Amino acid sequence: MIVSKNWLAEYVDVDMPVDELTDRLTMSGLNLEGVETSGDDLAIDLEVTSNRPDCLGHIGVAREVSVLFDKELRIPSPQPAVTSESAADATAVQIDCPDLCHEYHARVIRGIKVGPSPDWLKDRLAAAGINSVSNVVDITNYVMLECGQPIHAFDFDKLDGGRIVVRRAGKGEKITAIDQRDYALTEDMCVIADASRPTAIAGVMGGLATEISDGTVNVLVETASFEPLSVRATARALKLHSPSSFRFERRVNRQNIDWASRRCCELIMQVAGGELLDGSVVAGDAVATREPVSMRFSQVPRILGMDVPPDECVRILVELGLELVERTTETASFTAPAWRLDLTREADLIEEIARIYGYDRIPDDATLPVVATSRSVREQVGDAIRTALPACGFFESLTLSFISREQLELFRPRGDIANVAVNHSTRSKENQLRQSLIPSLLHCRRQNERHGTLNAELFEVAKVYLSAGEGKPEHEAEPTMLGIVSGRDFLTLKGVVEMIVARVCPQAVLTSAPCSLKEFGHGRGAALQLNGADFGWLGELDRGVIDAVDLQEGASVAEINVNMLEDAFQAERVYQPLPKFPAVTRDLNFVLGESVTWAQLEDAVTGAGGTLLQHVSFGGQYRGKGIETGHKSYLVSCVFMADDRTLTTEEVDAAVAQILAVCEEKLAAKLR
Repeated sequence: MIVSKNWLAEYVDVDMPVDELTDRLTMSGLNLEGVETSGDDLAIDLEVTSNRPDCLGHIGVAREVSVLFDKELRIPSPQPAVTSESAADATAVQIDCPDLCHEYHARVIRGIKVGPSPDWLKDRLAAAGINSVSNVVDITNYVMLECGQPIHAFDFDKLDGGRIVVRRAGKGEKITAIDQRDYALTEDMCVIADASRPTAIAGVMGGLATEISDGTVNVLVETASFEPLSVRATARALKLHSPSSFRFERRVNRQNIDWASRRCCELIMQVAGGELLDGSVVAGDAVATREPVSMRFSQVPRILGMDVPPDECVRILVELGLELVERTTETASFTAPAWRLDLTREADLIEEIARIYGYDRIPDDATLPVVATSRSVREQVGDAIRTALPACGFFESLTLSFISREQLELFRPRGDIANVAVNHSTRSKENQLRQSLIPSLLHCRRQNERHGTLNAELFEVAKVYLSAGEGKPEHEAEPTMLGIVSGRDFLTLKGVVEMIVARVCPQAVLTSAPCSLKEFGHGRGAALQLNGADFGWLGELDRGVIDAVDLQEGASVAEINVNMLEDAFQAERVYQPLPKFPAVTRDLNFVLGESVTWAQLEDAVTGAGGTLLQHVSFGGQYRGKGIETGHKSYLVSCVFMADDRTLTTEEVDAAVAQILAVCEEKLAAKLR
């Protein structure tokens, strides 16, 4: 924001040295970029942060100066003379897209004379870095730079039907803007139209067909409030940015719209003559009232490290425009002004006190209380993962959340759910928010191969994005996942996942079942469940996926839900002493029907083994010579042990006999 010192002096006395003025503004949050001479004026370039759109006008900066230097603030009160004819009889305003346009004001001036601007107006604009166009156009720019509210003036006689319709652009509609370039509009863009065509790109730029020219006699003055996200998306999509779009993107003060409209009309008549029709034609919804914000005086020294008297705190906030609602000895509550949409909580008010009272007054040796806090469950689970996987030879990766459409299609275990994408000129290709971590990790593995690391074992803990703007809880819309890409086989990677679950939540039950994801090789994929709920996937990638990524070697992948690990996390662990007595291992080689799964056999053995059976593990499978068609062989390793004695052969034989009997009864299994 370039501020003219002479212009600023119209609203507040600036009799202090320029260095002092700019130093105080910098310390209060308006950083100085530079000072240049412009005729007999000084152009002061200030950096305005995105949360302070009120300072994108001279009045906003003057308000800061008035509080910092305890000066009187002088804001004009426009009261333009009007005729007996009503503006409502001359024009009409209709908003068809209230989600994109909150409020629209239109005033009509008849009988103006367009010509060069007076010297005072040219000088003001020149100091702010804007070239003079004509007296009417210059006034719209002047008022925008004065109060931060963008304004547009239409040649009223060129508006078809003499009315305004705010709507979404129609399919295939185009407009020639005042920069004399043609722009193709899309149906999600907001336009200002007359009865038959778009006449302006809402919040961005006016149209050439209705611009002010030397022959303009009657003018319609527009002031409005547009949805910031819509203006930003439109400006970026069209690669068309303007001082107006810059301000609308940061949200304008809706309570200032009527003031800006009256001020603009008053100044147009001052420099171009004409008569203003009575009243303003207004469309849109009402401005919502703001809730008071409470502040505890005790929090000021705790947060800032310096004492600020309560009376001084109240004085600063009131002078900044906040309304004191209630005050006690302990607290005070305030309603923030319409131009300060960023003031919503106690910390915001304390920050205002600090920057006006002076950051330089905070003592260098102030002690701030530091309290050690325990690590959250999220941190403990993350630490466990980041300790266990590197111990297994994996390296953590950090990748972007944006991927290309081709990468998105590589691995979609959730099916064809709606994707979340951004429309941004700098992300014309990689503009999809990922639904899985696997594509990014596969890309990293390929990059490692190209640099000579042929078997990069990688993992990442990050969010994926499954929906946006649907009101779903965060753990559903943006769950945190653990993705793993490895050159190891299916069973080894399954063991890695089991190890992670055992470390984080040892009492949880992890189960797997065959899955038919097209991304996995036939029979080489599994869907995982944790305590009966869907937990993730693991498997060996199909050759088609490997070739699509251009990997030299095959890969196995796993992806599990970290939020579910956090829910099942067990902070307290129960430890048991190491066994004092030896274990007895028996290997049982069962012949079963082809349809019997390992899970069924494991359940049968575990249920029949009794209290002496400590562990059951898979020893291998066999099909071929010696096994009849339609059957297979599973090798089961059973470990028996007692806590108080050494087992006898008879005890183990009895347990094995029971296992054999149950397996034969339930699964028709026979010992090979």
